[in-house]
Order: sequence, then structure tokens, then C-alpha cells
Amino acid sequence: MEPRFVDIHSHVVPSGDDGVQNVSEGLALARDAFEHGTGLLYATPHVSPALPLTEERERRIRKAFAELRERAPLELRLGFELTPMRAFLDEGPRRYVLEQVEYVLVEIPFVGAADVFIDVGEWIERAGLTPVVAHPERTEAVLRNPGLADELAGRGWPLQVNASSLLGRHSPEMECEGWRLVDDGLAALVASDGHRATRPMLLDGAYELTRGRVGEERASRLFDGSALGLAVGTVPERGLSL
Repeated sequence: MEPRFVDIHSHVVPSGDDGVQNVSEGLALARDAFEHGTGLLYATPHVSPALPLTEERERRIRKAFAELRERAPLELRLGFELTPMRAFLDEGPRRYVLEQVEYVLVEIPFVGAADVFIDVGEWIERAGLTPVVAHPERTEAVLRNPGLADELAGRGWPLQVNASSLLGRHSPEMECEGWRLVDDGLAALVASDGHRATRPMLLDGAYELTRGRVGEERASRLFDGSALGLAVGTVPERGLSL
């Protein structure tokens, strides 16, 4: 399949989180993603209270990422996925940007309220950046109050829906909310949130479902990265510091 998808959310680089455990595993999944149409893939390791981005952890992530990027058949870029915590407010968010764009990927907690998430999103905005909301359809706060997702989209914070939600691989409620965000034009993009072989970095199945539901033009915008000014085929910057 011709590479045309941009995937801004994956755990393709070994980082100590629940994603791939070594470069070989990440390389196999990156090759699989490429064969299924992904041309640009972001590695977004978790940063959370349990997994802070210490200097040593960041060094190991960047070293593994550099090795993976040299060997992968698609374009790889680095970012992070933030779990909201107040400790972020004492530092600068530019450390966590998605490479080459002015966006930071941040998730609403899977359980509990979204108060700290809002504070972290506004902290990102004060730095002149924009938060991208990871998989809102999978969170308790949005499932209990779908209007929260509408509010976040109204703030200009792009909503990223998981392909796996649209494919019904979680709960029926998550699938329904994911499609509501797509159908109502609230979702800005779809990403894989791929972790390991059991949760691969594949977008083609969800793309075909979305195309059949909302048409090719709208489906393409959700999968081609244009919501963040991205596109397949741009030249990556080299020379990450290790």
C-alpha cells in the first residue's frame, strides 16, 4: 500500500513503558505499519507520575529512537504522551513537543476528573503551543460527560481518536463515542496508539471504515496529519543528541 497515513501516537520505541521492549520489536512493528500505509510515525513514550522523564530515561529513549529511525522504512519522529500531573507546571512544555511541530500530546486520565488535565493544557498554551487530546473517547470523564470533548474541541485543542476505538476493540461505549466525535466533526485526527504486536500501529482498517462512513475527503483529513500541518514525505531533521 502506498504510504499516505500520518500516525502521531505510538509506543514504537523502547522506553520503559507498556510499549515495545526492544528496538527489534519496534522495528518489526514499524515495518508492519509501513506495509499497511503509514509513511510518518511518531514515537510517543509515556511520561507520567510512575514514569517521569529523568535525564537518564530521556538519554536511553533518544538513543533507542536514533537506532530505530536509521533502520525503519518509514519516517520516524519523536514526541511524548503526557499523563497530567501538577509537577509539569514547574517546568517548560517545549521539552515534550511532537518533533517539528508546535503540539504536545496529552491524555485525559482514564479514570477520575479532568481538572489537572485542563491545567496542563493551559500550561501548554501559555508556552505558545497547542495540546492534542489523546483518545478522549476512552476516558471516564468524557464517557460520563461527552460535552467535555465538545468543550475541548471548542478551545481549539485537536482531539485524537484511536483507530482501535473505531474498530470496536475496547468497549461499545468507547466505540460509540469515538464515532460520535468523527461524525460530528469534532475529531481532528485518528492515530493508532499502537503498543505491541497485540496492539499494532495499523490505520488502514479504521481508514476504510471511516471512508465508508464520512466519505474519502473527510477520512483523508483525519488520517493524513493535515490537522497538525503534517504530511508524508517531508524531510526529517537528523542528529538527535544522545
